[in-house]
Amino acid sequence: MKKITLFTLAVFFGLSFAQAQGDFKAGIHAGLPIGDAGDLATFSIAVDLGYLFDLSDQFQAGPTVGYSHSFGDNIDTGIGTIEIDDIQFIPIGGAGRFHVSDEFSLGLDLGYALGVNDGNDGGFYYSPRAAYSLSDKVDLVLAYRGISENGGSWDIISIGLEFGFD
Repeated sequence: MKKITLFTLAVFFGLSFAQAQGDFKAGIHAGLPIGDAGDLATFSIAVDLGYLFDLSDQFQAGPTVGYSHSFGDNIDTGIGTIEIDDIQFIPIGGAGRFHVSDEFSLGLDLGYALGVNDGNDGGFYYSPRAAYSLSDKVDLVLAYRGISENGGSWDIISIGLEFGFD
């Protein structure tokens, strides 16, 4: 699976670099872990960096990298308290954005998230998102961030701001 993902990303990056114009993007997001992640963590923050090439008037695509940090929870077992360590990932992948209108866009990030903390192997990363433009350079972003790992998943719903730089 890793080889297929890496090959797909290499082809995607190669096609993306064929275009000359694009935008550098930087985002910061706050999130709530849900599902299994919600049982182990209380809150998450994430930062993303990417370069999106203009493939058409409505579509952009390019490489992206980020950092995600989820703060571990304390779980009361009835016998005592278990302190869960913080969980960190470095997602590396490709991003696509479809501009539905001047103010609204839909997107998807796909790739692999490297696990940073001990015992965290990482997994397949996916993040569908919707963005509303607050100005020419600032978007409000609502995203679902998922990482499939070892038969389970690490899921976060986030809201944040993305800044564009020409």
